[in-house]
Amino acid sequence: MIRWLLTTFIALAILSGSLPWLKKIGIGRLPGDFTLRIFGREYSFPFMSTLLLSILLSLIARAI
Repeated sequence: MIRWLLTTFIALAILSGSLPWLKKIGIGRLPGDFTLRIFGREYSFPFMSTLLLSILLSLIARAI
């Protein structure tokens, strides 16, 4: 369980850092991805994109 949570949080950090590039291909705009604008700054929380990519990567890892 802890390994799954750690993987999810690492994927969330990677997605948050590369979100401007990923928005061009549609990731970060799924239902369940939140964007907050506070004091002129934009904070995004791509929860659904993280979950989707984590599932996809785990399926690829199991196939290998």
